[in-house]
Amino acid sequence: MERRNLVTILLVSLLAIAIGAGLGMLAAQQGLLPTRIFTPPVPRLVEPIRLPSFNAPSLAPVLKNSLPGVVNIATTGGPSPTNPLFNDPFFRRFFGLPPENNRAQRTQSVGSGVIVDSQNGYVLTNQHLISKADEIFVVLQDKRKLKATVVGSDPDTDIAVLKVEQDNLTALPLGNSDNVQVGDFVVAIGNPFGLGNTATFGIVSALERTGLGIEGYENFIQTDASINPGNSGGALVDLNGEVIGINTAILSGGEGNVGIGFAIPINMAHRIMDQLITHGKVSHGQIGVSIQDVTPELKSAMNLDVDAGAIVTQVIQGGPADKAGIQQGDVIVKFDGKDVASAAALRVMVGFKAVGDTSDIELIRKGQRKTVRATIGEAKPAENGEAKGVDLLKGATFSSLPPDNPMYGKLQGVLIVKIDPGSPAAFAGLQTGDIIMSVNQQPVSTIDQLVAAAKIRKAPLLLTVRRGNLALFIVVR
Repeated sequence: MERRNLVTILLVSLLAIAIGAGLGMLAAQQGLLPTRIFTPPVPRLVEPIRLPSFNAPSLAPVLKNSLPGVVNIATTGGPSPTNPLFNDPFFRRFFGLPPENNRAQRTQSVGSGVIVDSQNGYVLTNQHLISKADEIFVVLQDKRKLKATVVGSDPDTDIAVLKVEQDNLTALPLGNSDNVQVGDFVVAIGNPFGLGNTATFGIVSALERTGLGIEGYENFIQTDASINPGNSGGALVDLNGEVIGINTAILSGGEGNVGIGFAIPINMAHRIMDQLITHGKVSHGQIGVSIQDVTPELKSAMNLDVDAGAIVTQVIQGGPADKAGIQQGDVIVKFDGKDVASAAALRVMVGFKAVGDTSDIELIRKGQRKTVRATIGEAKPAENGEAKGVDLLKGATFSSLPPDNPMYGKLQGVLIVKIDPGSPAAFAGLQTGDIIMSVNQQPVSTIDQLVAAAKIRKAPLLLTVRRGNLALFIVVR
């Protein structure tokens, strides 16, 4: 009996629970009871890891001080016609165009410059930028456009000094290029492609680059900081913001930068600038010798114990070297205590000595070293010019043989001092440094003789050329 009652109570309890659950669900569906909503836990925010703060390296402070001192050089000149028909006066008259000599001048951006003296308004730049200009303008970073006058220029080093009349100019400090080392960081500042002041960063790739045929006196700083057309005349500065060079040229298959640019050392430019400001011209020194490099073959043949130097191939009678006792066959290894790396390097060293100064020259003669003292003489510049009226030689600049040329006194000829890429002369294979000994089998030793011989027969021209130790026949068509 008790067992039956216990079972009854259990069944009633289960039924009550089931009925209660059912009523609860029904009430929830009808909205009579609140529905329980599952809310996911709020994730705990984790503080980000913060690195210690530090000042990142930047060239901004250098550029902030340097950019105002680099200017754009603009010139005016008669525009070159893009179509040869514009050269025809009948064509110009038919279309109502003004005569050729009355056409308006145009202003064009040609390069860059560096303000080196804010009080006197002196601007250092390249000579080739302003050599054919009618008017010259200097455009500052703040867009002021100032008319400039030429204080002086030197084609042999491609340096020119301009002067502007204006207050509130920013001059850049000049460094010491003798202290520059390969691997030093540098910044090239200029006006590439007329875009305005632009800075590029790189290192000094090499020093004392010579033999490029760009200028008469070469001693370039080579850098991989991008230098492009329009950078010429701009500043190459070190990380102290001091000018160590004047950007001048690039080595490129086209017109763009390939990481090989050249700058004139500022010490060299400064010496030229001082002479131009003081005298209006530059006098280069000479000692009256012809020289050539020490090569491995000559080192062996002459039993030399040096790998570099300048071998004297000729001594001009009565010149400074002759008076000092220098002889043919001497090997000059030091000049004023500095090692002579090559014949070109010695030419630069001598060329930048003041006329009348004395210099100690260490040389090797028959295995013995000795030192002599020479008084620097004045180098007489060779007369450079073009072969006017000879179309096949357009783009080439010639001169008579200068005394410091290794072939001076050994042969007669006309030296090619410059040649434009793409010109007929360059296309025929002529190069800077070639010596033209004859034209159409007529010997020549002056530019006038070259022109006269070339005009005997207009085309082709048969040239006999001396290139280094080789004699060549070259036909120019």
